[in-house]
Amino acid sequence: MKKGIQVIASAVVMQICLGGVYAWSIYTPVLRNVYGMTGGQTGSIFGITIAVFSVAMIFAGRFQEKYGPRVVSFIGALFFAAGYILSSQSNGSYLILAAGIGVLSGIGIGCGYVCALATAIKWYPKRKGLITGIAVMGFGGGAILLSRIANGLMSNGMDVLQVFLGVGLVVGVILIVCALLLKLPPDMIKGKDDSGSVTGKSLRQPSFISLVIGMFAGTFGGLLVIGNLAPIGISWNFTSAQAAFAIGLFSIGNMVGRFVWGVVYDRIKNIAIPLSLGLLGIAMLALLLPLPYAGFLTASLFIGFSFGACFVLYAAHVATLYGSWAVGKIYPLVFLAYGVAGITGPFLGGFLYDVFSSYSYATILAVSIAWISAGVIFYLNSRGRSGNSIPAGG
Repeated sequence: MKKGIQVIASAVVMQICLGGVYAWSIYTPVLRNVYGMTGGQTGSIFGITIAVFSVAMIFAGRFQEKYGPRVVSFIGALFFAAGYILSSQSNGSYLILAAGIGVLSGIGIGCGYVCALATAIKWYPKRKGLITGIAVMGFGGGAILLSRIANGLMSNGMDVLQVFLGVGLVVGVILIVCALLLKLPPDMIKGKDDSGSVTGKSLRQPSFISLVIGMFAGTFGGLLVIGNLAPIGISWNFTSAQAAFAIGLFSIGNMVGRFVWGVVYDRIKNIAIPLSLGLLGIAMLALLLPLPYAGFLTASLFIGFSFGACFVLYAAHVATLYGSWAVGKIYPLVFLAYGVAGITGPFLGGFLYDVFSSYSYATILAVSIAWISAGVIFYLNSRGRSGNSIPAGG
């Protein structure tokens, strides 16, 4: 099992590096003030990253079953590094930033994320929730480190484009090293895939539909907040350093939530999904209140905690319904909802602020989506309760 521990450690470090994408809002005030970008533009770059990340996961999930996680995650590391290095040469051009950080780094994130997650679950298939939580815990915490470093560098005079160059070079190297340490369990071989026969049928099941709805609802709200958290704080007259600290707390909540929700899932299974959406809605409601700084930090922490459930519960439940091998093939289809949320959530947050000079309207929309979806999922789960899971090994 030493190899298994090595894989888990590599997966966590890889996820920490990739999770720096959630520090995006730390760059947005500079991109707006120095390079003249709008809230919609900065939000859409983040949204494009999430959307490309989600689509890339579909192909990466299939390729890693055929060629192995090491090859696919290595290629992903190169894409990630190339995206940030290209963006550092953009001179603030929206199109180049969208191509570099949005498209190229998005491909890299998708390749690394699915390889790390699917490989970790294959090593410990009997503890799906716990291992999923540990494996993706780093992704939730990556923004803690990057937001602190990036804010410190920019506060000391470094241009945001120079920060992008540093991310591309340093994080790219770390991702390459982690990719080379990923390895399948000895009883599994590349090319063996017993999930293909269930993919088509899974798309028509109430359980699958509920996963897609829940993934969209949870990530729409979470991405809307994290994609605009620094501007939200600044709009309430907090400093950029205080806003950066809120991003860090969101990331801590996200990271801890991934672990806790994994443990919760192992105990109550899919009931955890609507529960997490209900709690997310309650946490986001706090943003409608005139909060002091301590309240703003608390809200950020609990929104992050609830948001973290999205990256544990759905992957773990796919493994429960269809088997461990299905994670690399079926889970990316569920994850597409995250891509849709990535396009709509951050953009709408920035756009509605541009129109109304307030984030309240976007918050109300996100809360409504979360709570309505929780009710729909309860209904769909009751319909699909009679034997809609398909054992697929693992």
